Amino acid sequence: MRKAENVNAPNLWGWAIGAAAGLVAFGVLVIVGKFDLFPAAAMAAAVAGVAGMILGMPWGGSAPSATAPSVKDVAPAKPSVQAQVPPQPMTEAVAAPAAVVSAPVAQDTPPPVAKPKAAKPATKPKVAKPAAMAEGPRRLNAPRKGKADDLKEIEGIGPAMEKLANSLGFYHFDQIAGWSDADVALVDAEMKGFKGRITRDKWVAQAKIIVSEGLEAFRERAKTNNY
Repeated sequence: MRKAENVNAPNLWGWAIGAAAGLVAFGVLVIVGKFDLFPAAAMAAAVAGVAGMILGMPWGGSAPSATAPSVKDVAPAKPSVQAQVPPQPMTEAVAAPAAVVSAPVAQDTPPPVAKPKAAKPATKPKVAKPAAMAEGPRRLNAPRKGKADDLKEIEGIGPAMEKLANSLGFYHFDQIAGWSDADVALVDAEMKGFKGRITRDKWVAQAKIIVSEGLEAFRERAKTNNY
């Protein structure tokens, strides 16, 4: 019995040193490394177990049976804690990607929303066209109150010329009196076979006298070509 105790005596010191090493490792991990208590305790237990097994082995002892109980008392409980901790996050890490992958699949269906893009603005440019057509002298589709002025009162306008002027939309003296130089050029271009007669015979000047002074006054002035 004494020989067996002498052989096993160094084992108790080795495990005591291993436990002290585990406490030191726990303090360093918590204070210096700022680890949480549970991971620090697990790692400190591992350090204590390894140090105890190395220092507590009966190096040079003759009785192997005496050392066996000391290994069984310390080793089994603490290493098992390390084995149980990692598997839990592993199941969560595997389950999480499955949910992440399945979620985007449901979101792939909505995109086929092909809304017709605004085709309405195509009608807007058409509004500007009618404004450009309102150019040139004022024309009428028919004489006012169904009765046209006798344009033959103007010197230079005969029956054929009056008929042509009516066909172009001119039935009254005030229409001719309101012509501008640009209007005269435009109407003159439409006078088939009579180009230049409007300016040469002074239609606009004669029409202005008729409108402003009256037909009788015009006839008096026409005798001397005073227009």
